[in-house]
Amino acid sequence: MSKILYTAEAHVTGGRAEGHGTTSDGALEVDLRLPAEMGGQGGGTNPEQLFAIGYASCFEGAIGVVARRKRVEAGDVAIDSKVNLHPTGDGGFKLSVELHVQLPQASTEDAKEIVALSHQVCPYSNATRGNIDVVLTANGEPVEA
Repeated sequence: MSKILYTAEAHVTGGRAEGHGTTSDGALEVDLRLPAEMGGQGGGTNPEQLFAIGYASCFEGAIGVVARRKRVEAGDVAIDSKVNLHPTGDGGFKLSVELHVQLPQASTEDAKEIVALSHQVCPYSNATRGNIDVVLTANGEPVEA
């Protein structure tokens, strides 16, 4: 195994319906609740929301890496992320992701190239590749990943 750069640690009790999660450093503490759309009470966060924020923030970091390598200015990046929960049909569940990236200082072609390359760099992209469907757009245009 390769060198570990960082380890995140968290403790969760109670699961997604009425749980509570805390990171070991105390920087993040959340009440976990099943969303109202799934018959829950709402009023807390859920794993899909946490994944959506984690993936988008990680992807934005990858954009910064790619832009530096290409010696271009990424500018004010904004990412709208969606994590969708789907039934598998056999009692299980699966996820799909959409990352809608805005690079307002970049041309559409440059933005598409940066997003495609970032998808190769991002640890979330590398962890999910081949496991879940990921749809990418850059400045409103589809990106082939």
